[in-house]
Amino acid sequence: MSTTAAGAGPKAPAGVGDFDAESPYRISGSVSVRPESFGALVYDFHTRRLSFLKTRLLVRVVEALADHPDVHGALEAAEVPAPQREQYLKALAGLAKAGTIQRRDTTS
Repeated sequence: MSTTAAGAGPKAPAGVGDFDAESPYRISGSVSVRPESFGALVYDFHTRRLSFLKTRLLVRVVEALADHPDVHGALEAAEVPAPQREQYLKALAGLAKAGTIQRRDTTS
């Protein structure tokens, strides 16, 4: 039986690029998030791509990314229920792949 640190959860879902839930992330600088009743509209000014965050809880997670040392901290802060965290990790991995969120540099 393996143990993990408090707050730690599963790593990135299998086959989802280099997304690492143990790393810090933020909303990409070219992305604008506009809250809506269903979640949010997301527009990338570089790619001109419009996409959607389908729940308000996902919006809270994405907005919390910049304030936490890793993705797990953002999930915890947004109060994502433990049984749903794997689903949210998959969604965040997809957002990272699309360029909506990106790894944050913590050296500066």
